[in-house]
Amino acid sequence: MISLKGITKIYATGDIQVAALRGVDLQVDEGEFVAITGPSGSGKSTMMNILGCLDRPTAGEYFLDGADVARATGNELAIIRNQKIGFVFQGFNLLPRTTALENVELPMLYAGVPAKERRDRAIHSLESVGLGDRVHHRPKELSGGQQQRVAIARALVTQPAIILADEPTGNLDTRSSIEVMAIFQKVHQEGNTILIITHEPEIVQYTRRVIYFRDGSVKEDDKVENPRDAALDIQKMNVAI
Repeated sequence: MISLKGITKIYATGDIQVAALRGVDLQVDEGEFVAITGPSGSGKSTMMNILGCLDRPTAGEYFLDGADVARATGNELAIIRNQKIGFVFQGFNLLPRTTALENVELPMLYAGVPAKERRDRAIHSLESVGLGDRVHHRPKELSGGQQQRVAIARALVTQPAIILADEPTGNLDTRSSIEVMAIFQKVHQEGNTILIITHEPEIVQYTRRVIYFRDGSVKEDDKVENPRDAALDIQKMNVAI
């Protein structure tokens, strides 16, 4: 699904060059649930930008679902982002004056999907994240956790090759964070490939594989032993209340 070979990213400021990524090799298979983590300045955000086709590597090869991303043109990258990647961001990135339904329809609008099909798919996607009764609510009428669920529904609606989530629980309280991770676990169980960028060790424990960045390189790449079940943790919280 994802193949990186020798990925390097160098930023130049005047005569100073800073290597944000230093020859990263990485393979992610279809259906994996991966956390990418590391301290500030480790290169994980730069890696997210490259994985999401938001930036180009200075050197190296990147293949996503068979597409040669590293050599794609600007227009080709835009098509890849729209068709192959579902984005979920820390700040939700919802249009404030439009409904949940309209927000989820948006990527299909850009792709030219007919109106009825857009609506049907958007409603189904919102129902899949537990928001079937909130389709006509605007972001300000939703909690932070619900807004993030709308963002996940929007990411899923185009049936992308990968879901790429950048600090998806960064603006949420503990309960909402676990609820969001329960949705990601459900999405993963349905066969989707998910990569989460996070600095939170608690969130890593809900994934299946953790890749640890430091100084622009992969320092550890391990299986998550005994991953936590987010749905079970929610049940325990309900009992405690």
